[in-house]
Amino acid sequence: MLNDDELLRYSRQILLPAFDVAGQARLKSARVLIVGAGGLGCPVALYLGAAGVGSLTIADDDCIEVANLQRQVAFADSQIGVAKAEALAERVRLINPLISVTSLPQRLSGEQLAGQVAESDLVLDCTDNFAARFDINRACVAARVPLVSGAAIRGEGQLAVFDARQDEAPCYQCLYPDQGNEELNCSEAGVIGPLVGMIGASQAMEAIKLLAGVGAPLTGRVLILDAWRMEWREMKLARDPGCPVCG
Repeated sequence: MLNDDELLRYSRQILLPAFDVAGQARLKSARVLIVGAGGLGCPVALYLGAAGVGSLTIADDDCIEVANLQRQVAFADSQIGVAKAEALAERVRLINPLISVTSLPQRLSGEQLAGQVAESDLVLDCTDNFAARFDINRACVAARVPLVSGAAIRGEGQLAVFDARQDEAPCYQCLYPDQGNEELNCSEAGVIGPLVGMIGASQAMEAIKLLAGVGAPLTGRVLILDAWRMEWREMKLARDPGCPVCG
């Protein structure tokens, strides 16, 4: 399933005994939806594209602003005003022309979101607001598609995997039953640049593990990072039987 160019490009991954050619072939055949092309979406898309995920769809309705450039490292000053989804998709294509990258410069919701999720093997939530996260979670649970969720604000990050294919696995709303505080976002609270890179790269790692079938994904666990102290904490998360989405 892999040609000579692919065997050479991905050789450092293929050398890993647990990964091998079979793992790379699984990445090549995968379709992944990335919702959000900002601080988290940039490293997620760059790493998954470079790793050889066969089909990436990047959705975001925002355009590049000068305040984004401190942390959204896929973009250049000359691209201010350009749609983030289109700019990020083009950046990934430049890194790896062997894969398919589709840009959706719009906000996914309702039937369109449900359709994109249902056509995907995995979804990465790289958004920065609770309303979008809950919508994405509902769509993933309904379609039984695994979700890799990341968040970053100030100097704190969070990472989790929600796999609706597993009957007893929790969903995002099990973690935030009260739907959180919509007002807390980076534009008001601030965020340190490398933090989003760390969380985004970790999201990409979890996605590769799930798609290639290697390692132990974070399902049922939540990692919380204090970047100022460089401390990771792990929290176990059980399914809420009263959850309105997956209970």
